Amino acid sequence: MPHAATTAPSLTDREISRFRILFVVSALWNFAGSIPGVVDPAGMFAREFGHALTDPVMVSVYRGAWATSLIYAFGFLLAARSPERHYGIVLMGGIGKFLFALNLLVMHLNGWTSSFALLVIGGDFVFVSLFVLYLARLRRNGGRLL
Repeated sequence: MPHAATTAPSLTDREISRFRILFVVSALWNFAGSIPGVVDPAGMFAREFGHALTDPVMVSVYRGAWATSLIYAFGFLLAARSPERHYGIVLMGGIGKFLFALNLLVMHLNGWTSSFALLVIGGDFVFVSLFVLYLARLRRNGGRLL
């Protein structure tokens, strides 16, 4: 007999449908930033920070950051397939979104970003909030998140 801590939490069909939509939309959000960031990191940097990125090493580092975001997009699609099973991806992605948005907010408050960054900050904080609701719902249904 499986131990209770290893069984998947149970969500209603309606909740599963809503979380699937949430994770598909969050994947699309990540794709919307990641693809341009990987294809044209200097252009994305200019939009986000309001000045040119010309150092080839930093262009490569910035491209790598967007590649990480691209990987999360695929992870959110995986979570959409089975929200009760892939909560670890959402937990990690949510922490990543929170830390990224917080750092970008600090940079914005210091005057280091363009106003475009506010869109990214706001969007990521909205997703983080919805991910927290998702994780709380799983926890309330008996799921162990760690």
